[in-house]
Amino acid sequence: MDRLLRVLVFSLFIIPQFAYSQTIVSDTGISPANYIPDTITIIGTGDIMPGTNFPDHRYLPPGGDCAKLFNPVRDILHSGDVTFGNLEGVFSSEGGTAKKCNNPKTCYVFRMPDEYLDCILDAGYNLLSVANNHVNDFGYAGRLNTVKLLEESGVPFAGFSTIPSVTFVKDGIKYGFAAFAPHSGTANLKDYEGAAKIVSALEDSCDIVIVSFHGGAEGRDYQHIPCTDEVYLGYNRGNACKFAHTVVDAGADIVFGHGPHVTRAMELYQDRLICYSLGNFCTYARFNLSGPNGLAPIIKVNVSRSGKFIDGEIVPVYQAGQGGPRLDPQARVITKMQELIEADFPNGLLEVNDDGKINIKQ
Repeated sequence: MDRLLRVLVFSLFIIPQFAYSQTIVSDTGISPANYIPDTITIIGTGDIMPGTNFPDHRYLPPGGDCAKLFNPVRDILHSGDVTFGNLEGVFSSEGGTAKKCNNPKTCYVFRMPDEYLDCILDAGYNLLSVANNHVNDFGYAGRLNTVKLLEESGVPFAGFSTIPSVTFVKDGIKYGFAAFAPHSGTANLKDYEGAAKIVSALEDSCDIVIVSFHGGAEGRDYQHIPCTDEVYLGYNRGNACKFAHTVVDAGADIVFGHGPHVTRAMELYQDRLICYSLGNFCTYARFNLSGPNGLAPIIKVNVSRSGKFIDGEIVPVYQAGQGGPRLDPQARVITKMQELIEADFPNGLLEVNDDGKINIKQ
């Protein structure tokens, strides 16, 4: 479907729950005849919001330059075959109607300048999710402008109710990607059967399927994964374990979670890696970055051409001050991940070494 038609469809049918599974093909690599790697490295990070111009420009980085925020980790982000992140907000340099907050102390509104997409892509990202609770911060206008910019950039993305999935080709590998959240306008995380159908359709036509979800309660009190429905601020944000297992059973090869704004455990299920939350990765201002909220992993996952987990690595980062990722010489998130895996999945199949290497237990 060409760009204009997709935008028209989006403008006509943005609804709280997805009505169908739409797949858009974006060829971003060379032909299979030239080169097909045996091992694929897929990088996952957490939330990205490198500054908001709302309520005013005080919440943008110095000089409005978001590119500098990524400099400490730029080479790492460029080292993957696919590098994924969650866009925690919409792109809109101006305009739109900000959502109304019943309690401003627990409600934040983000609007990233249009040009911030360029610095995110330049940092190394080539796969993005738009499924989260901030996708509606500036209503229809914010969503439509975000789709327009992402379409024009050519970066594969998914997560809106009308765009729950996408496929793309890189280095002879065909990837499928789908993203979900329990929020209005996004592909519905809590419709487990519907999510399975979308993922199964991708599995039928793709070599590797990546799934992203935004769910769970938020903050330092919710670092552990309960594997039950999580109600936060009176709203049910779904059962992350049920969702992740369902989509893996349907054909997902890697599952990247985010939403709690803290790191959560990882699990190996059916030889596929599930990361339940990758925390705050590059979030400038308007975010609580104290304690565990400021720690996050960059997850490098090595998989076979069929998507089976081989091994991986945690690159530990932290955010200080107003934000922006930096390499952590104390490797605190590695220690935290070891503790979380032992507590939440004591009989699991994963082990994380002190140097951050992720292996299958022998």
